[in-house]
Amino acid sequence: MKAIFIAYDQAHHQAIIEILDKMSCRGFTAFGNVQGRGSYKGEPHYGSHAWPSLAQAMMTFVEDEKVATLLDHLHELDESKPRLGLRAFVWPITASI
Repeated sequence: MKAIFIAYDQAHHQAIIEILDKMSCRGFTAFGNVQGRGSYKGEPHYGSHAWPSLAQAMMTFVEDEKVATLLDHLHELDESKPRLGLRAFVWPITASI
């Protein structure tokens, strides 16, 4: 199993859920509105007058064999609307209960 943390512009939320559904990745936790900015050229998502957009975040746990395909779908979504922003980070999971 791998943990995938996804940080994204709130406009991507429904599309990410649809990707997870399509891949039969049922479990996730969405963190709702979060603030942040991209590491390289992403615009801030602060929910302020100057930077009104907000980000969201999600954590999902998927089988190893689904990780590459899921990341490919997320990358396609990011490239379809590059100004919005989307990043995914993968961690190995060593135990679960």
